[in-house]
Amino acid sequence: MSSPFEHYNAAFDPIALIQKYEKQDRVAAGGLLTNFLGVRIDPAAFGGLLAGHEGSVEPLPIPANWHADIAEWGAALRAVDHAKGLFRMVELGCGWGCWLNNAGAAARSRGLEIDLIGIEGDDVHISSAVATLKLNGFSPSEFRIIHGVAAPSSGKALFPRSANPGGSWGSAPIFNASDEQLAEADRLGDYYILESFPLREIVGDLPIDLLHIDIQGGEADFIKSNFDDIKRYVRRVLIGTHSRVIEGDLLEYMIRSGWLLEIERPAIFDISDGVPVIRVDGVQLYANPALVV
Repeated sequence: MSSPFEHYNAAFDPIALIQKYEKQDRVAAGGLLTNFLGVRIDPAAFGGLLAGHEGSVEPLPIPANWHADIAEWGAALRAVDHAKGLFRMVELGCGWGCWLNNAGAAARSRGLEIDLIGIEGDDVHISSAVATLKLNGFSPSEFRIIHGVAAPSSGKALFPRSANPGGSWGSAPIFNASDEQLAEADRLGDYYILESFPLREIVGDLPIDLLHIDIQGGEADFIKSNFDDIKRYVRRVLIGTHSRVIEGDLLEYMIRSGWLLEIERPAIFDISDGVPVIRVDGVQLYANPALVV
């Protein structure tokens, strides 16, 4: 039986890109997992998810590895492959800095300058992102991690505190919290009270090669609310989708807006009591025709 990760639609060859960026001389590092790009990850930061992988060297992620598949790897590397001089990316909901580290390592292998920006609501994940970026040789001048949430507009947001941060990666913020919600969150301490940032406040007035969006179901709303900024700054946007409804909404909106779909793999779900339950996020990559060659 074939893997569901082998079923994607693409306007380029993602497997060839994955093979192109494989670091051939990667070696095992004691206590760490090393992936095909040479990126090193501390399994201790993942709450048991990577137990037993200490000191291992991963093969190519074809059709997938523990956190991404052909479509998502190919999409990220597509943006790296087309960058010139400087590779600049933003990862919304960056967690441990997965795509900052991986795309950054691929860009570094091309000799590009690097500017990596992440935004994350959980301070334990922020610590993990910073530690992993440093572990992989990125200097503080090459990355910036913002403790906050990406949103359609500035304001306050509530972000849940996890009892198991290293093993919890699917938390979603509450935007535009009322005064009563803010007071209750402050009293109970079960939420972070954070600033929310639209895209222009995250990137300044500079273009970015890749915007990675994985914000637990808020992807379409974020894109529509920030679309003027996205059109102005973003060359490619890579979206982790959380329902077939969101996927259809994005396809209709982005294509009608003139953007170019380059690769997609639908969300994978199980059916429980007649209801679809997402098992793996979908993947969509779009190119901005105004900013890509």
